[in-house]
Amino acid sequence: MSKNNPEIKGYCDPSFEIVKNTFIDNFIHHNELGASVCVFKDGEKVVDLWGGYKDFDKINLWEEDTIVLMNSVAKSICSISVHILSDRGLINLDSPVCDYWKEFGQAGKENITVANVLGHECGAIFSDTAKPSDWYSYESQCNAIAAQEPAFKAGTNGAYNTVNIGFILGEIVRHVTGKNVGEFIREEISTPLNAEYQIGLTDEEVSRLSNMHLNKENAFWAMGADPESNLNRAWSGKPISGDFLNSEHIRKGIFPAFGGHGNARGVATIYATLAGNGQVNGKRILSESAVKRAAELVWEGKCYMTGWNLRMGRGFEQNSPYFIPMGDNPKAFGKFGSGGAIGFCDREKNLSFSYATNFQCEGAGIGIRSRLLTEAAAGKANF
Repeated sequence: MSKNNPEIKGYCDPSFEIVKNTFIDNFIHHNELGASVCVFKDGEKVVDLWGGYKDFDKINLWEEDTIVLMNSVAKSICSISVHILSDRGLINLDSPVCDYWKEFGQAGKENITVANVLGHECGAIFSDTAKPSDWYSYESQCNAIAAQEPAFKAGTNGAYNTVNIGFILGEIVRHVTGKNVGEFIREEISTPLNAEYQIGLTDEEVSRLSNMHLNKENAFWAMGADPESNLNRAWSGKPISGDFLNSEHIRKGIFPAFGGHGNARGVATIYATLAGNGQVNGKRILSESAVKRAAELVWEGKCYMTGWNLRMGRGFEQNSPYFIPMGDNPKAFGKFGSGGAIGFCDREKNLSFSYATNFQCEGAGIGIRSRLLTEAAAGKANF
């Protein structure tokens, strides 16, 4: 195999051969660098493929256990954590956030509920007092969120909460359990499911990382750089210099907005539990009723933050054919990351899917490589 057509390793059930062919074609025709893709059907792993390189020089191979930054997929894993605590009776989703994180209940945010936050309709989307690099300080970013007035009354608008949702959910988890959200995910989700996905990496996990490589044609990051955009305002705590995405702060620290690292196998495993109404391979992390509530559509329409037409559930994006396609079922739900990574499930098909890449996608939404793979695995959206 040539460097532009690298060897693809792993397993693919013959009935999902189109996924393997699409994965290979992405390397040949769509500038894939290094990636993994995984599909579960009826609780069984039917696709588990990886290939390519960790670096643009195409020297270091992407291995079976390689992990990478999967950006905002982290928001959905933090959301699962809150749904788990709700399942256990430790959180009431309809209660105000300040019942669990007292400091949040100021500047007009007293009545914002946990459900409002999960549904990206809480209005607590900016943190204007956050200074550059406050993203590297969990406490500083949380203080800025707590002090901020909401942009609109909760429940009156839908706005993708690009940064704050991770910290808000993280603080709920921390105050309820005494553990930071990375510890909770490791103990209650990743370890029981043997899923390669974490927020806050160990030295051993860092050794298996591939860098995330920027794509100048990524429209989401271009929007964030526009000083006139809401996204830029929401990113007030972003570092202004250095290789932020590959920094030790993001890798080893707790950055729950989009600081989670994993691979397709790990995220598809987690989403397989949602596809299976809370369990996979005999291991249950959520009740069926909790999954049903998580999957409910909260709002759809033009997003206040991005201007995109989105469909949002409780902690998850729902199938949005143009920006975030997840097959042909409008009830499919999951989360994409701005680099092109995605994890989602279709409960009616008992199917879960994930894709992870180290080369950011182009354009808005998930990009051509991820789109083609989701179509191959779960069908084309036509609604």
